[in-house]
Parts: sequence; structure tokens; C-alpha cells
Amino acid sequence: MNIVIYIVLIATVLASGSLVFLIKRDDQKLLKLLLAFSGAFLIGISFLILVPEVFSKPAPLAGLFVLIGFLIQLALELITEGAEHGHKHVHAEGEKAAPWLLLTGLCIHAFLEGMPLVSHFATGIQHSLVLGIVIHNIPISLTLMGLFLHYGCKPAKAFVFLGIFAVMTPLGSLAGLVVEINTITSLETFFTYSMAVVIGIFLHVSTSILFETEEHHRYNLQKFLTVCAGLLIAYLVSLMAH
Repeated sequence: MNIVIYIVLIATVLASGSLVFLIKRDDQKLLKLLLAFSGAFLIGISFLILVPEVFSKPAPLAGLFVLIGFLIQLALELITEGAEHGHKHVHAEGEKAAPWLLLTGLCIHAFLEGMPLVSHFATGIQHSLVLGIVIHNIPISLTLMGLFLHYGCKPAKAFVFLGIFAVMTPLGSLAGLVVEINTITSLETFFTYSMAVVIGIFLHVSTSILFETEEHHRYNLQKFLTVCAGLLIAYLVSLMAH
């Protein structure tokens, strides 16, 4: 795995989290548009790139592992309460424990996303997955940093927590690399199923974003155009990936 990709994954999380100091915390419009774009892009690359890749392999249980990924994400949201798609709610009581629970859930989420990022897959597939993770992490990092500050963390401590989250995807990739180095047989099946799990995670996150409407069940034109832009860019990326 190219070290540059690890640097990009870490740097984009830290840079995105830093934007919380430039954006008004009570202004949710930009965050919602970023979420809509990332959700559309994730579902786009899932169906245009990742699903065809996984189901082109001789892996009869691929569908089951997609469902497992979906359920894993559903279970993680019992801890994160939807921070992966920008919908974490804050509570008046017990807030001191919340950052650790939130960070734990998001770290598991990020670690699993990194496991298929190994040399076993074609470069175009790798780069598409990396781009999906990067775009997905922008609103997550903004949300995460804002919540850490809300819970009373000082900026330095909040950045330490954000840094822990930032390294999880590279660590997941390194774990996949260890498997790649030490496994002689069925390597392709392992990475196909790990990619299937990531697809399930992506599908849960993206559909949660896209199917949530505004107040009074409005789905405004601006969000619709943002979703169209995300799908269009996913399509263009799919053309370059093959």
C-alpha cells in the first residue's frame, strides 16, 4: 500500500476537523450539503465500482457479508448514535463518557473500512475506495471535532482524539496487509468478503443520509442537486477506475 495514501487519509481527517473553527457551529447547512454529497458519492461508487468488483469473484457468500456489514454498522450506531452521517445527538447527562463511546464506535467503523485497502485489488479499485473514504470522512471529522468541543474537550485534546480516529483506516489497511503477507491460500476470498462488509457499511451510511428528509418532510432542490453532483462524480470516477 502506498504510504502517500496513508498520509492523505490521516491529513484529510485532521484538516477537515480543523474546519470546525472556521464554520459556525449552529450553521448546519454546509454540513448537511457535505453529507448529501458524500452519501451520494458512497452509494454511487458502491453500485458502480465496488459491487461489480465483489460479485465478479467466485464468492457465493458475498451477499451475506454485505448484510453483515450493514448489521455491523447498525450495531455501531448504538454507540455513535449516527455520527457517521452527521446525526449524533448530545445529551445533558453523562456527556463526559460520550466522547470515549463515540470515538470507540467510529474507530471500529474506520478500521473495517481500511481492511480491503491492500495491493490485492487493482489500483483503480483501491483509489476509488480511498476517495470514497476521504469524502465520507470530511463531514464525519467536522461532526466529531464539534462534538468533542461541545463535551468540554480543549482543542489540543480534541485533536488527539481526532488523530486516533485518523489513523484507524491506515491501521485497518496494515491489518489487511498482515493477512496478505501471512496467508497462502484463499487470499482473494478474504479480501472479497472484507470488501463486501465495507459495501454493507457504505450502503447503511449512504442510505441513512439520502433518505432522511428535512423538517416537514421537505427534500429541497439544493440537496437534490448536491446528490446529483455526487452521483455524477462517482460515475466519472468509475470510468477512470476500469
